[in-house]
Amino acid sequence: MAPPAMGQSFMSANVKKPLFHKRSNQQEVIGGEIGVGEELSYLLLVNFSPIHRAKCRIINEATRGYLLRSGERSGVTMFCSEKKSLEVERIVKANDHEYNEKFQYADNRIHTSKYSILTFLPINLFEQFQRVANAYFLCLLILQLIPEISSLTWFTTIVPLVLVITMTAVKDATDDFFRHKSDNQVNNRQSEVLIDSKLQNEKWMNVKVGDIIKLENNQFVAADLLLLSSSEPHGLCYVETAELDGETNLKVRQALSVTSELGADISRLARFDGIVVCEAPNNKLDKFMGLLSWKDSKHSLNNEKIILRGCILRNTSWCFGMVIFAGPDTKLMQNSGKTKFKRTSIDRLMNTLVLWIFGFLICLGIILAIGNSIWESQIGDQFRTFLFWNEGEKSSVFSGFLTFWSYIIILNTVVPISLYVSMEVIRLGHSYFINWDRKMYYSQKAIPAEARTTTLNEELGQIEYIFSDKTGTLTQNIMTFKRCSINGRIYGEVHDALGQKTEVTQEKKPVDFSVKSQVGREFQFFDHSLMESIELGDPKVHEFLRLLTLCHTVMSEENSAGELIYQVQSPDEGALVTAARNFGFIFKSRTPDTITIEELGTPVTYQLLAILDFNNTRKRMSVIVQNPEGQIKLYSKGADTILFEKLHPSNEDLLSLTSDHLSEFAGEGLRTLAIAYRDLDDKYFKEWHKMLEDANAATEERDERIAGLYEEIERDLMLLGATAVEDKLQEGVIETVTSLSLANIKIWVLTGDKQETAINIGYACNMLTDDMNDIFVIAGNTAVEVREELRKAKENLFGQNSNFSNGHVVGEKKQQLELDSVVEETVTGDYALIINGHSLAHALESDVKNDLLELACMCKTVVCCRVTPLQKAQVVELVKKYRNAVTLAIGDGANDVSMIKSAHIGVGISGQEGLQAVLASDYSFAQFRYLQRLLLVHGRWSYFRMCKFLCYFFYKNFAFTLVHFWFGFFCGFSAQTVYDQWFITLFNIVYTSLPVLAMGIFDQIALDTSYWTFINHVFIWGSIAIYFSILFAMHSNGIFGIFPNQFPFVGNARHSLTQKCIWLVILLTTVASVMPVVAFRFLKVDLYPTLSDQIRQRQKAQKKARPLSSRRPRTRRSSSRRSGYAFAHQEGYGELITSGKNMRAKNPPPTSGLEKTHYNSTSWIENLCKKTTDTVSSISQDKTVKL
Repeated sequence: MAPPAMGQSFMSANVKKPLFHKRSNQQEVIGGEIGVGEELSYLLLVNFSPIHRAKCRIINEATRGYLLRSGERSGVTMFCSEKKSLEVERIVKANDHEYNEKFQYADNRIHTSKYSILTFLPINLFEQFQRVANAYFLCLLILQLIPEISSLTWFTTIVPLVLVITMTAVKDATDDFFRHKSDNQVNNRQSEVLIDSKLQNEKWMNVKVGDIIKLENNQFVAADLLLLSSSEPHGLCYVETAELDGETNLKVRQALSVTSELGADISRLARFDGIVVCEAPNNKLDKFMGLLSWKDSKHSLNNEKIILRGCILRNTSWCFGMVIFAGPDTKLMQNSGKTKFKRTSIDRLMNTLVLWIFGFLICLGIILAIGNSIWESQIGDQFRTFLFWNEGEKSSVFSGFLTFWSYIIILNTVVPISLYVSMEVIRLGHSYFINWDRKMYYSQKAIPAEARTTTLNEELGQIEYIFSDKTGTLTQNIMTFKRCSINGRIYGEVHDALGQKTEVTQEKKPVDFSVKSQVGREFQFFDHSLMESIELGDPKVHEFLRLLTLCHTVMSEENSAGELIYQVQSPDEGALVTAARNFGFIFKSRTPDTITIEELGTPVTYQLLAILDFNNTRKRMSVIVQNPEGQIKLYSKGADTILFEKLHPSNEDLLSLTSDHLSEFAGEGLRTLAIAYRDLDDKYFKEWHKMLEDANAATEERDERIAGLYEEIERDLMLLGATAVEDKLQEGVIETVTSLSLANIKIWVLTGDKQETAINIGYACNMLTDDMNDIFVIAGNTAVEVREELRKAKENLFGQNSNFSNGHVVGEKKQQLELDSVVEETVTGDYALIINGHSLAHALESDVKNDLLELACMCKTVVCCRVTPLQKAQVVELVKKYRNAVTLAIGDGANDVSMIKSAHIGVGISGQEGLQAVLASDYSFAQFRYLQRLLLVHGRWSYFRMCKFLCYFFYKNFAFTLVHFWFGFFCGFSAQTVYDQWFITLFNIVYTSLPVLAMGIFDQIALDTSYWTFINHVFIWGSIAIYFSILFAMHSNGIFGIFPNQFPFVGNARHSLTQKCIWLVILLTTVASVMPVVAFRFLKVDLYPTLSDQIRQRQKAQKKARPLSSRRPRTRRSSSRRSGYAFAHQEGYGELITSGKNMRAKNPPPTSGLEKTHYNSTSWIENLCKKTTDTVSSISQDKTVKL
């Protein structure tokens, strides 16, 4: 099938469109890159001649990231700018490299490194000479080459300059080498590619656009693929997108019916020659538009036919896909942003200091130049006879001018270039301390902490805001059934011999499930009373577990070993079904009409009459089943706030008791669901089911009618109890969050997950507490609604008479935000802000983001839910720009890359979601809890060490350099030096380098030693020994014989040091210099002790005191009534199951005549995927249907 004709776009080839068709969305460009959240924005000009199209094409400025490779598009070469063109559509032909190579599409190789062999030298030198000091020393070197003004030879400057540039270049090259190494690890992954009619293993980087790839279960997707076929019925496959959007629930993708017939037939796949015409590469994760032409027919493509790079294939044995976008064109890499050159605040301060010191140097030079002019005019005439000068040959003014430049050269050591060498050495040492820290080593996976850059260590000690992902960063992505409440009794608690509630210890033995078949090996439950109730035949307990076994959308299959494997769409359902399975109620299999379970060893088949699917408005799901005895029951589970309104009045007492239990569960950070059922009359159900069939066949208000029928039958429920599932936090998260909060560091959670889930984790981490004064929830759907909600929240926070600006005047942002620190002091109490992604999109607009930032900065905790990767980066940039605060972003998935690159410090978690976040990060480790040590130990020490090093360094160099200033008054301002040139050259880089390096690398804060350690002795006495060694060597006869012009002072040291007065002067000078410092420190410790002094005194006192008594187990208090509901589920799976499209053909079991009829479900995949956000319009709860 040929591509669309010339003059047509892929959208106009099949469908009539208006002449100008524009699609745009709110955009923001960060760091020169196109952000997530933009749509392809351009004008499609159709039915124009090539000449008119070339003249009239207008392309939106914001789409400049989509580059048109050189080559023709449908016979027309489109020039969109003088230098670069824009790719407005992509044409790919399957299994045809020659055809696709015409368009010069990018291959699948990725690059996160900054340099190549050819570009390293020019780019690195350009970056290094951006430092003011390097440019300053280059200018000094040029001045030293002028003999009329130079008192020092050129090597005194060029040697240190070349040394520092070389060391910095080596360090940068080493950092980039590891980036290349990480890139190679990804690029060299293996994938099965269809080449020459057979599958061959090929490296990822060699995969080309148009190739057909085979993926197997649990494999990462190598590129953006068009799904062709899979092992599942109807071409279905399941993918986990946690690395892209942070959601743990599985997503379903379905191949076109015409391609799903290809199956795994290699010969037919090799003959597949379909042509895909689609949108250009962009970073919109949830949108795709395209057209497949094959066998004289055309098929539209959407996002549900595409598998993106970064996804993981789950619950699917194999699938085949055609590469559409590869490498940098994939949506994953389009979201990665550009690697930025990060500098610390100390680097920026150093640039400012160098300018100030240079100004100070000019002042000294002017003073000495004026002194020289005065001296030459008044006294200099007396010396001209000895200097063989003729009268009037050299004026005093000109002499002062030359002297000015001479002193600029001589006094340049006030900022020696060795300062930057020493800083790089110190930073390198601090980086190795991080890499070698055993307390940041994760032994379970043998993952050490890694400082991937060596230039940002001291910035770790100045962090004010932390932006954290949730899934995989705070949590482990593991759901565990912890407790339940059945008929007013809590199961899952552990009690001691006195009946008091205690925490689980290693000595406590869990329930033994080994006697049961098909149990989950990793499941543990420590309350034996639940098993006792099951064995005693408690009907409520049996009904509770029966509900968990029947009310879900889980699929089951047996592996080759005969073990039962569950394919779960959400981890919550997996935890509940697995728990019921271990307690003897095993979900075995299902068809579109039946569910087969095993109840305490007895197989039972239930007729599945209807599934009332979950959505984010209903917040519940129900199933209607008929047991073998003919009883029809409705089983329902969902949010307690919703389900409790549907209960029969007779449940009042049980409702009160269960509410208390739910509050206790919520107070412990557990995710809760309420459980209820209803017995249905046979006649009533038939009438209701007939009305449901009519509603499904309706063409108008179909969804509203179905929702009304759901509301009608889900009433008068009988409460059974509630479940409590733990979304397992990573170890030490609570303690880490608490410690960082005590350090006055604010933590914002930015997640793509649902609001309820994010809030639940907020409570589990103690970021949100029931003691907070207020929690503001921003959920407006328009800019006006968001602005109004922000205004009301600010009124509640500041009071009704707040005089703070609403921030509508953009030009006043910075002035107002400068007052935020003052405003924070006026706010009393703890507040939290929770905002959804769709509301955040409006809040980030120019006239609203001032209000958002002001309110957010007043709150102790901020949680942003359902946010895109672009919005994560925008929030970070907002705080960086207007708060002028040092920020840190931490995450573990590819959806966190843009946030990590935008923050001052980026930290990657080496977790379960691939290596994208680690590759883009500045620091990486395996667990969130290590962040506490990284900031509060390594960051704090690095910052204080660097500050003390700078103070020490400037002190010794000012003392060293100002000697020349005072000596100028004694040498007639003649720019003569007190020291010889070798002493000036070696003073900083050899003689005094070790003591300052020792302090900068090894100095400790709270445990600062009051005595000399081995390191002190080595560096102090070693420096003195080096000085005398070099001194005697330079004054020796041997070196004079080799270099008589460079070392003319033979024997000076030997003769001078034999004089007793010399040693007396050295001793008196040392004592006179040290005694004031010792006296000052003694008085300061005694009168004004620092925090370090107080800690040292406390440690001494603790050694004398008896050990502290062991801490009692900490139990969390029961919170006030709040819902702990959180359910990671997606709407549409009920319709998928009842359609039967995800099930392999089996012999259907006998039915009872009440089986439901299969109403039209051809659009189940669209219904499944169009309701994946929290923005579903609410349905009236009182709209019911009377029977």
